[in-house]
Amino acid sequence: QVQMVESGGGLVQAGGSLKLSCIVSGLPIGDYNVGWFRQAPGKEREGVACMSPSGVILYYVDSVKGRFAISRDNAKNALYLQMNYLKPEDTAIYYCTTRIGCPPRVFSETHWGQGTQVTVSS
Repeated sequence: QVQMVESGGGLVQAGGSLKLSCIVSGLPIGDYNVGWFRQAPGKEREGVACMSPSGVILYYVDSVKGRFAISRDNAKNALYLQMNYLKPEDTAIYYCTTRIGCPPRVFSETHWGQGTQVTVSS
């Protein structure tokens, strides 16, 4: 059974930083794209960032370019999202994923974490 467990969310003031972590068990992520999605209240789910197994392919949604950085550690079976210069509009539940397309695309075999809340106050 694949489990993806996020951590690192919380409440931060605008301009602050957070680093999300996602530890994966039950599936070695080294062969798969990984990524982060988010969903804000009343909005559709949005692919925020993704990365290919080697890291050669990187994608960021325009609204986070220059502020967010995705990374992965295949040896630790983990992925991360460093979020800097956070804005109130970044407030959402953030989900880590694997077995996705990159640019972000969801398939029937996509695995999801349980989500972690990020709240940015103005």
